[in-house]
Amino acid sequence: MLRFSADENLDLRIVRGLRGQAPEIDVASVQEAGLQGAPDLVVLGWAAAGDRLLLTHDVSTMTAFAYERVRSGQAMPGLVQVPTRMPIGAAVNDLLLLALASRPGEWEGQVIYLPL
Repeated sequence: MLRFSADENLDLRIVRGLRGQAPEIDVASVQEAGLQGAPDLVVLGWAAAGDRLLLTHDVSTMTAFAYERVRSGQAMPGLVQVPTRMPIGAAVNDLLLLALASRPGEWEGQVIYLPL
């Protein structure tokens, strides 16, 4: 099953929704890891070290840094762009579908845009 990490700007209601709907899905947040304020490259490295898809609302810089990791041959298990205006329930449902219908490694090097 996929594992997720949530960057600092992701609405934590999404994390709580995922945990509430499917406690078996492993979701770690930057806040829980003590990485608040860490640069995007550090957050991407943390997610990659844990083989986790990174969930973010940050379309301005995170996508470019994710592709930079791919170009340089570094691991990038996947980046999931969640629109800030997407309803929380819809985001949770799409992420549940992604987690339950995907295999580990399937999204390596890719950026996924919600809604699915």
